[in-house]
Amino acid sequence: MDHVAIMKRSQGLISKVLSGKKTIESRWYVSKRAPWGKIAVGDKIYFKDASAPVSAVASVSKVISFTHLSPNKVRRIVDAYGIEIGVEKEMASEFIESLKGKKYCLLIFLENPQKITPFNIDKTGFGLMSAWIVVDDIRNIACPIEQEFAVK
Repeated sequence: MDHVAIMKRSQGLISKVLSGKKTIESRWYVSKRAPWGKIAVGDKIYFKDASAPVSAVASVSKVISFTHLSPNKVRRIVDAYGIEIGVEKEMASEFIESLKGKKYCLLIFLENPQKITPFNIDKTGFGLMSAWIVVDDIRNIACPIEQEFAVK
């Protein structure tokens, strides 16, 4: 499977992935949703900042899922994996606070991150606010930057 992870540009997470400072992509949810149950070792994750083209790719080397999160469980996860997730120690408490009410967590371990020739995607059918897209093949939603596509 191929995946598109849509990131917050203000956090500079794609550059952290490319530099090797961020080796785990974490997703925290109130309810199970993509990529929960749809991601596996060997899958590819394409990264894009919101309102920007896809610009990087990495392979999945491991996936760990957590359920029934509590404040203590969240703290233990962040204490154990925070640096690899891209959370600086001095920001850990703020990050943990932002996860209040989350019940599920996916830790997706990344390997071989690479910058790629940017391309756009057609999110038609996935919802404008989707933060994660799962497709059989990225070529099914990829379109060149110069190509404008009509909303269907």
